[in-house]
Amino acid sequence: MNKLSPFVSHGLFDELFRDVNPGYFIKPLHGDGLPAQIKVDVKENPNEFVVEAEIPGASKDNIHVNIDGNVVTVRAEINQVDSQNKDDKTLRSERYYGEVSRSFQLPVDVDESASKARYENGVLTLNLLKKQKQGGGQRMIIE
Repeated sequence: MNKLSPFVSHGLFDELFRDVNPGYFIKPLHGDGLPAQIKVDVKENPNEFVVEAEIPGASKDNIHVNIDGNVVTVRAEINQVDSQNKDDKTLRSERYYGEVSRSFQLPVDVDESASKARYENGVLTLNLLKKQKQGGGQRMIIE
């Protein structure tokens, strides 16, 4: 069964044409294009949540973070264009345009006015401060 696995993953005709004309099947320069989903790590400490989201290829200006209570949404527009010199002859040109987003719910509400965001080397780091409870609630009067 192991000998058939290449044919299953790529298809029988893809393998045949790859042997006949190997130049026809060129992999993208930037991997497989847009990421299917933003990968997120969420850590908690007593005062805040620290979120690290991988968004390679996005510009800082094209990343949007929305906080609604305890729901955090990260959305990014990704535009990847290959550069070219005037002396180059274009044999193939690839561009990726698209939008990816991810929403997740935290155990407590977030104080969006005190939270901070930083984007560096394709990783968005969010320091989301926990909203402090006001007074501990009110006691209901039983009639």
